Amino acid sequence: MNTNRFILIALLLLVSLSACQLATSSPPPTSTPPPPTETVTPAPITTPQATLVATSTNLPIPHPILSDVRVRRALAYCTDRAGLIHSVYPWLRESAAFAADSFIPPQHWAYIGDDPDFTRYPFSPERGQALLEEAGWTLTSGAPYRTNANGEALALTVTTTDSNFRRTWTAVWEEQMKTCGLHITRQHTPAEWFFGDGAGLSRRDFEIAAFAWVVEPDGGWLKPDTHACDQIPSPANNWQGQNFSGWCNEAAEAALEMAATRLNTDEQRAAYHSVQREYARDVPSLPLFYRVNVFAVNPALENFVATDDGLHTWNAAQWRIPGQDTIVIGEDAEPASPLWFEQAYVAGVIRTLIMGSDVIQRNYEYQPVLLKQLPSFENGGVVEEFVTAKEGDLVVDWSGEVVELRPGVVVRDAQGRKVDYNGGEVSMYQLVVTYEFVDGLTWSDGAPVSKADYELAYRGMCDPAIRGAGPFSSTFPDPFPACDRIAGVEFMSDTAYRVTWKPGFSGAPPIHRDLVYFLPPFSRLPAHQVVDDGRRLADVPPSEWAYFDEVKRKPLGVGPYMINEWVYGQSLTLEANPYYFQGPPATPRIVIKFLEHDRVIRALVAGEVDVVDWETIGPEDVEEFQLLQAQEAGKVRVIARPSATWEHLEFLLTLP
Repeated sequence: MNTNRFILIALLLLVSLSACQLATSSPPPTSTPPPPTETVTPAPITTPQATLVATSTNLPIPHPILSDVRVRRALAYCTDRAGLIHSVYPWLRESAAFAADSFIPPQHWAYIGDDPDFTRYPFSPERGQALLEEAGWTLTSGAPYRTNANGEALALTVTTTDSNFRRTWTAVWEEQMKTCGLHITRQHTPAEWFFGDGAGLSRRDFEIAAFAWVVEPDGGWLKPDTHACDQIPSPANNWQGQNFSGWCNEAAEAALEMAATRLNTDEQRAAYHSVQREYARDVPSLPLFYRVNVFAVNPALENFVATDDGLHTWNAAQWRIPGQDTIVIGEDAEPASPLWFEQAYVAGVIRTLIMGSDVIQRNYEYQPVLLKQLPSFENGGVVEEFVTAKEGDLVVDWSGEVVELRPGVVVRDAQGRKVDYNGGEVSMYQLVVTYEFVDGLTWSDGAPVSKADYELAYRGMCDPAIRGAGPFSSTFPDPFPACDRIAGVEFMSDTAYRVTWKPGFSGAPPIHRDLVYFLPPFSRLPAHQVVDDGRRLADVPPSEWAYFDEVKRKPLGVGPYMINEWVYGQSLTLEANPYYFQGPPATPRIVIKFLEHDRVIRALVAGEVDVVDWETIGPEDVEEFQLLQAQEAGKVRVIARPSATWEHLEFLLTLP
């Protein structure tokens, strides 16, 4: 199956925040949080009050301090990102690649680049202090903090989790703000409260919130169905949405709509550039830095290239260490199987070696491997048809979920507009996508890949036994959300199939990370493979597949390697697949050793392991196991890369 869809990436629980009754600089939550693990309490300080005025228009109430964009910009200028990065990664020698100035990283296809209209905030306490003076916050001689004309102090509270990671960098940020005359109180709370329902973020119970988002290949975390003006969590919308800051920018919202309704990359890029300009101008939140992923390898290893999706074994067929016929990978976890129903990261690492990769990600762009090309309008692989949907039809709604069309359902019509269905007929678009794979794919037993293999993959993928019943439900309830969104499949040949998606499905923005229209929703399974009771796999009900070692522990594949021996709890030995479509791998054998965490890293330093990935080795291990010293001694090569997870500060612009 497409390995890209099975990467276990930790996604943050991004939910909205709880009704607060306005008082001073730190609105009290309506639900009482548990006692913070660590709260830095200042001496009593008088802070600005906001007056609640009843109006017929029910306008949002601005935060008494943070609603002033000059203050938010000042906070940005007073922030030294390099200092924050160094506080949590003291061993990292170069920090520039990890600093964030937008919600889209510099290597992303949608990044705004050197646009002169994009506002950047380099570390400049002088510019920050000047903005604060302009906003009426002055620093009296000898006073530690700024005050306004009423004598009220410039004091704010930052709320976050009680992890050591965030305790560390927020403490440094507190000191940075003190330099500019801001009094910052840190409130560290359990993650269960901060990210939970009915409190924390879900009720906007904060002034400044510190947490992380995850970059997505299709553009970013901002979406019209989560961050629009009507997605500010409040009692009126039952606290729905992820627009925690309360940012409402009509130009940005229009651009987000365009990014969501255009499938042309140039149009999407232009739309995201517009959003980034507005975001940087308004500063509803402050991007800080990307977390670090670490790989460590044998310094003699050639052609090792990590990808954005983390599955570093995507090009293992090119790996080589001069003079060695075996490369050893160290893992501190072992999967039950390398097949598609196993969601563990290590299963994906092994799966790419055996099954190959239909598509990979590099610089947040998808690149075809076993897929001949990414289908598009330009190459004829994607056709947009227009259909008439009526009440009772199954469609994909505005949020990307499959629903029965009923009055009140919000859909995207044929013009890409957001509409409330009120009955009768509505014109909607429907995507028809053709997925073509490279010629000459052959299973590791020598049998050519056939149309029946794609038919079996589709039948098995959408079988209820795979999607949440039987032996797979405890592992992952629904590994194939694409099934519900498929209206029909035409198996055209041994190398191609065509999918007609349900009306409304666009693949942009995907609710599920892998539901992108140009990614194959399913790959192939060896219909001809004979299991140990004599039946062909095509004749075995999917509910029984997990019980056969031929399927679970020694599957056929079309990747560069095939399983030779699996000694459970110890190692997995892979030999070169003689039928691999790109020819023999550079290294005949790969061995994966399953070891306890500390033993993996010690084995790497000792030269017994050649590759350790970011899921096994953590940034904290670099210092603990003195890996930089080992690198200087020529024993390892440490590779640090920005991850897709970025830390930021969210500013409360309007009160709940």
